[in-house]
Amino acid sequence: MRTLAVAALLTSAPLLALAQASCSSDGQPQPAALFERFVSADCEACWADPATPAPSAPSTVVLDWIVPSAQGDEAPLSAAATNDATQRLQALGRQAPVGTDVALSAVEPPARPLRLRVAHGLPINDYLGAGIALARTHGVVPPTQGWHYHLLLVEAVPAGSEGTLMARNLVRNMLSGTWNKREQLSKNERFRWMDNRPMRIPPGAQPQRLHMVGWVQDAQGRVLAAAQSVCR
Repeated sequence: MRTLAVAALLTSAPLLALAQASCSSDGQPQPAALFERFVSADCEACWADPATPAPSAPSTVVLDWIVPSAQGDEAPLSAAATNDATQRLQALGRQAPVGTDVALSAVEPPARPLRLRVAHGLPINDYLGAGIALARTHGVVPPTQGWHYHLLLVEAVPAGSEGTLMARNLVRNMLSGTWNKREQLSKNERFRWMDNRPMRIPPGAQPQRLHMVGWVQDAQGRVLAAAQSVCR
């Protein structure tokens, strides 16, 4: 049954995520920055700390990553730790924190702004059909190195739950790739860069609290466009 469900998501992901999805970034203002908090899986007190750094600008996307530690499954926060957090730290040129580390990345649109869209459909078993795409942008061609994109499955954890005294946006899964060529969609559409696929919902995550965050960056790591989904 699970195999059939995953197959259904694979075939329907473009419809769920990029056509008429009820949860998308449509109509939302583009975020001005990414504010990423990295918490060691060893530091349960860091997760509960009411003085955890937070951005002041409302247009900032906040992300919480739990970083695996040498204790492995014995670490207090290991259930929510992900290797994606380690990969993200490496991409930022940072070491795994002992406690909490914070990275702030401004969104720096190019001269011809890129219009990014993220979306997702309804969960089926342990998977969520998700998508990220650059809308039709006339005259814009990716550089030789291409554009790197990231699509994150994020769980909004309310303050006072899951051991945290402040609201969190816990990263549960990540999809990354590079757009370096244009994909022809149809005779009536020009070109679009896109990726649609099912993303696994990890154990313990509550599907009703999930949403998508995505961004596109250049080879130097500058964030060119960002978006996050809202369910209507």
